[in-house]
Amino acid sequence: MLKNALITGANKSIGFETARRLGGMGYGVWLGARDAGRGESAAEALRAQGHDVRFLEIAVEDDASVKAAADRVRQEDGKLDALVNNAGIPGAFIDPADQTVDDIRQVYEINVFGPIRITQAFLPLLKAAGSANVVNVNSELGSLGALTDPESEFYGVNSLGYNSSKTALNAVTVSFSKALASFGIRVNSADPGYTKTDFNGNTGYRTVEQAAEIIVQLAVANDGQTGAFINDKGTLPW
Repeated sequence: MLKNALITGANKSIGFETARRLGGMGYGVWLGARDAGRGESAAEALRAQGHDVRFLEIAVEDDASVKAAADRVRQEDGKLDALVNNAGIPGAFIDPADQTVDDIRQVYEINVFGPIRITQAFLPLLKAAGSANVVNVNSELGSLGALTDPESEFYGVNSLGYNSSKTALNAVTVSFSKALASFGIRVNSADPGYTKTDFNGNTGYRTVEQAAEIIVQLAVANDGQTGAFINDKGTLPW
């Protein structure tokens, strides 16, 4: 049976490249996006390249949207082999003393509660696959080890909302990895690195092709590794 994958926030950048790569590997791809116009345009672009891609409207912060998306995948496919929780927002990169709780709350709604909501909603489909992967797209800015190491390139990036949301997402990864291991579901955090996207004003030095590599590796893996925080150099400190 054809393997399938869902990538959230996949209408552009790293998510789009991940969808392209998985489509090229023969996966049926659900291209998740909140904006129907942009999402369908992105899906059509990948179909024009010969990939099996369907647009799936999904707003990760909205219970009804996530439930409707899960219902559609259940009705059309009945299972899900790979879930890539890619959707995220940066919030305000300002002094922690000035960032409002409302802004931080919105960052957490997308970056932390979104992956939790989606993983829970799609869990019956992940279980139905028999062996599945969940990849939470993270950042080295979520590593307390990196942020407290003066030698780290990210030591000086002190964004209260974004950094702490990615640290929290790592805790989510660990918790789900323990809870789902007995069902053959692997849950890992992937760090794509500092990538040139509109997320950071195109200041990153990595390409989306480089960034997607570790995400794709974890999405298709069957080696049993779970509960890890990984980039293309190896395992990262939590």
